[in-house]
Amino acid sequence: MTYASRIFHHSRKIRHSHNFIQKDHAIFIRRFTNYARPSVDKIDDISRPSQIGLGPGDKHDGSKFFRGSWFSPSYRSVDPTKILTAGMDKGSAIWSARTMHSSALGMVYKSGQQNSMRNFSTDSGLPPHQEIGMPSLSPTMTEGNIARWLKKEGEKVSPGEVLCEVETDKATVEMECMEEGYLAKILHGDGSSGIKVGEIIAITVEEEEDVAKFKDYSPSTSDTAPASQASVAPSPPKKEVEEVPATSPEPKVSKPTEPSSAGDRVFASPLARKLAEDHNVPISNIKGTGPDGRIVKADLEDYLATRDKEVSRPADAATTPSATLDYTDIPHSQIRKVTASRLLQSKQTIPHYYLTVDTCVDKLMELRSQLNSLQEATGGKRISVNDLVIKAAALALRKVPQCNSSWTNDYFRQYQNVNINVAVQTDNGLYVPVIKDADKKGLSKIADEVKHLAQKAKDNSLKPEDYEGGTFTVTNLGGPFGIKQFCAIINPPQSGILAVGSAEKRVIPGAGPDQYEFASFMSVTLSCDHRVIDGAIGAEWMKAFKGYIENPESMLL
Repeated sequence: MTYASRIFHHSRKIRHSHNFIQKDHAIFIRRFTNYARPSVDKIDDISRPSQIGLGPGDKHDGSKFFRGSWFSPSYRSVDPTKILTAGMDKGSAIWSARTMHSSALGMVYKSGQQNSMRNFSTDSGLPPHQEIGMPSLSPTMTEGNIARWLKKEGEKVSPGEVLCEVETDKATVEMECMEEGYLAKILHGDGSSGIKVGEIIAITVEEEEDVAKFKDYSPSTSDTAPASQASVAPSPPKKEVEEVPATSPEPKVSKPTEPSSAGDRVFASPLARKLAEDHNVPISNIKGTGPDGRIVKADLEDYLATRDKEVSRPADAATTPSATLDYTDIPHSQIRKVTASRLLQSKQTIPHYYLTVDTCVDKLMELRSQLNSLQEATGGKRISVNDLVIKAAALALRKVPQCNSSWTNDYFRQYQNVNINVAVQTDNGLYVPVIKDADKKGLSKIADEVKHLAQKAKDNSLKPEDYEGGTFTVTNLGGPFGIKQFCAIINPPQSGILAVGSAEKRVIPGAGPDQYEFASFMSVTLSCDHRVIDGAIGAEWMKAFKGYIENPESMLL
């Protein structure tokens, strides 16, 4: 407070700049924090003290214009018609303000998924420029890849034009330009991977002559820190190493490295004791290098390595063939990373249980044959068994709506729409495009949408609206791969997923005591979240589903 008041009290340029206050000007203040996305606040009325840190009794003269508790001793003032910058302590926030006529409006950012930020550099060598960050193009996206740039450095860009193609955790999405200008610098070229959401990927400027000034531009650490908090956070192992010397420096210096003991007790970590037991090593024969002479894992490993070399040298030769294994490291795609993370979270945090039934599909196959004859006559696409399964699952969800729900800590969320995700395997990984309102659509419409979305998934061209908003999932390994029965992992935040196996011929009892018949049965397994779907509710849903499969004409009612 004292430093800020003193510097602006002696600034004649600001004190005597009456036009700065009186003219129809506006101030744009941009804030970049570690906890929020870039935001822009437009101050139309300069007399609003709550926006710029003025006290209730402060007047708008030059000496008190920026008086307030928002500014730290790190400050700088220049001509009021140019850029005014005040920096807060490192790690808290960066504030910059620029005066301009109110008609010259810039981009307005709200909290949400945005793909660029406005930044006016404090370096006099750099003109005003726009920093474009990696956008968050899906709810689960934490990082993305640049597939290719459609614009080159120095080219003019206009609102709505596609700058580049971004590979997200779900698909490849086109990123459009938001403002008119020139692409001055590309910081991550074609094929760049592992770019954190919010990390700067390009720079644009308003004037073409400013492009050359960004030839050697690189974002500073303070600019990129808010975009990737995980990279700057100290790791837990380092924290432990720093804390141990701080709490007990004296015993480590004064005591020897030999294991200390109370009587016959030897102090060792649980992992070190376990290793000693596994390798039949007397723990008392090992010297500890940990705090207070404590035996740690590294001491055991050093002891075992020394013992193996002394006992038998030929043993090393026996291990050399394993080092010559031929292998290929295949990098993870974004969809595989996200799928692995979400399924691991699902299996660890959701209490799964499974219900399996066998459904007779003879009538279903007969109805499918009749419908496909009509489809071929009218030029429509053939209806698959999976299409009929999707329709039956959607109608069963409408009949037992408790299964069309998700869990939150405060309530159950029961969905009014029945949107079925369909698992599709591709070379890049597993995709789950969604059939929305499947309970209200005909079989022909479902068949068309499934084939269309499956092709888009294989082409890696799904849009967010193609896979978001599902309330239940169906996965089928029976038809394509002949898997008889399997249990699937729930796709959070949903509460159920249906795993469909293959149909097979079975012998069943006939009308008489010595008679038998043949019938086709298909095994299906429902994976349930026990927090939402109790056993009886799950069984009720399976009964409804089986009824639709074994009496498919009821789906037409």
